Amino acid sequence: MSEDSSSISSTRQQSQGEMLTWEQKTLKELAFATLKEQRRARRWAIFFRLLYPILLIVFLFSYLSNGSESSNLKTSKPHIALISLDGIISSGLPASAESINKGLSTAFTSKGVTGVILRINSPGGSPVQAGYINDEIHRLREKHPKTPIYTVITDICASGGYYIAVGTDKIYADKASMVGSIGVLLNSFGFVDIMNKLGVERRLFTAGDHKGFLDPFSPTKEGESKHLQGMLDNIHQQFIKKVKEGRGNRLKNNPDLFSGLIWTGEQALDLGLIDGLGDSEYVARELLGTEKIVDYTSKPDLLERLGHQFGTTLSYVLSNLRISYLQ
Repeated sequence: MSEDSSSISSTRQQSQGEMLTWEQKTLKELAFATLKEQRRARRWAIFFRLLYPILLIVFLFSYLSNGSESSNLKTSKPHIALISLDGIISSGLPASAESINKGLSTAFTSKGVTGVILRINSPGGSPVQAGYINDEIHRLREKHPKTPIYTVITDICASGGYYIAVGTDKIYADKASMVGSIGVLLNSFGFVDIMNKLGVERRLFTAGDHKGFLDPFSPTKEGESKHLQGMLDNIHQQFIKKVKEGRGNRLKNNPDLFSGLIWTGEQALDLGLIDGLGDSEYVARELLGTEKIVDYTSKPDLLERLGHQFGTTLSYVLSNLRISYLQ
């Protein structure tokens, strides 16, 4: 019996030891979980403490940038006004008519401006927005005939970008710039055959016989295709007219000129699409006679810039926090 009792006692002690070990493990896990939560809370607290000085720095930077820009615009010494048109031409984007026209208007009415350079790097965009800018250039040229305005093309000036460029006095580019694409484009997809194969029925209700003629899930009717092509041809002729008015007899007689093809700067010079090769500094110094260039590109206001910069900073910090938790 003594041996049995000792074995039972030993078994109990072992069970108690295992139970103790399990409890210790559980307590350890709880303790580590609590520590992790505390660390996480501390990190968030540190983040929010750092957020206020970051916001202050961003605000001061934006304020000083805005102030230096304003001081530059107020200079009365002779200088060239530069307006940059970058990206797709569209309402609500930096290359919108509202933004570009604001910069152009400020440039033409500021003291000390001896010439204006419109620096374009755009694949095109809205013909309406491009038309607004072209019209504003003509208006300002008529109102300020002694202030020349030149276009300088960097990487690309195609379609709507070139529509704008022909409104200026002269156009310059790099030999490798892409210039032209004098045409109009409207693209879409048709899913009619795929829907038929899948056995999907299209249910489209309209008021008006042709209200849904651009619907990609419905077959295209011949009359609608002709109507759409007529619209594109009409806009194309408007484009061609503006190019001929702007370039005049400088254009060479080439049947592909208005076909939508794009050309290098070197080829564009031979075709009469541009007037010469050179960058903004060359045009300012050698052609407009003033080396000093001041940027008149319309920038978002202080609150917009602050909001954008704050959003960028916040997303960066949050992504770093998320990564640290996953490690």
